Amino acid sequence: MKAHKTFSSAETKVFGEKLAKKFTTPYSSRGALILALSGELGSGKTTFTQGFLRGLGIRKKTTSPTFIIFRRFAVKSTWFKNLYHVDAYRLKKPRELAALGFKEILRDPKNIVLIEWAENIKSILPKNALWLRFHHGKKENEREIKFSA
Repeated sequence: MKAHKTFSSAETKVFGEKLAKKFTTPYSSRGALILALSGELGSGKTTFTQGFLRGLGIRKKTTSPTFIIFRRFAVKSTWFKNLYHVDAYRLKKPRELAALGFKEILRDPKNIVLIEWAENIKSILPKNALWLRFHHGKKENEREIKFSA
């Protein structure tokens, strides 16, 4: 498991932006590129996501789609066509996403799916999801991001 530390929200955004720029080709022929973000409230998941979107050339200001569950953004700067920003915080059961066509979204290799609170729907995520775990650091704005495939 790799780890990365940031010391401000700006650095967390830059980390997300740099990571996004590394994904310019398909991750898997078997489905979407899935980034499963987990961590405590305020640990940097949304801030990272904002940077990730910017790294893909998406300039729209975004917040977590807590009440609408997910948002779709068109991606023009890479091989991918869509980015889905999912917030699973309010979901009681993973199957609640089925009615929204979530399985089809996960199957399409031209999609990137960023999921905040992914631990709430872990049982329906493919094994090849990339997990990023966000932790508060010792200092106020310090964050540690651990990631593994």
